[in-house]
Amino acid sequence: MSDSGSPRMTRLLPDSVHRAVKPGTAVVRLETTHDRRGVLDGAWWPRSRDISAELPALITALTEYLGPITRVGLDAAAWDALPTRLVVEDRVVRIDSFPVGDDTILVTRGEADHFSLLVVPPPTAPDAARAAMAEAVRADNLTQAEQILIDTGWVAPGT
Repeated sequence: MSDSGSPRMTRLLPDSVHRAVKPGTAVVRLETTHDRRGVLDGAWWPRSRDISAELPALITALTEYLGPITRVGLDAAAWDALPTRLVVEDRVVRIDSFPVGDDTILVTRGEADHFSLLVVPPPTAPDAARAAMAEAVRADNLTQAEQILIDTGWVAPGT
């Protein structure tokens, strides 16, 4: 029996994860919850804006834990040349363009299970990327992806 009156403890990523986080890393919260309070299910730090080069590794990693990924939704304006589909490990994954902003990617498992991941911009400094990813995977996070990036020290190019 859980004590709903007890204060929530913020869980941080283990030190080993902090050392391993580098461009090309995805961190996904696999903890199931009874309600969907959190805004994001995880975070991804691609090495570049070349979606054809970056997405297969993410899909492969997510498939290992979530099962087959059928669709990915992302903002076409944020990526170099957006294909309509990719074949990853002999499976076709549909790529949909959604105006979700360059800081978010939507992943669909099966027909109806949706996961929302923060996208850490490729040129982000490692400390800022780690902090953003740790915040994104908190089950009680209510902060939108763009604000997480701002709060953790990411600075938009040209500002």
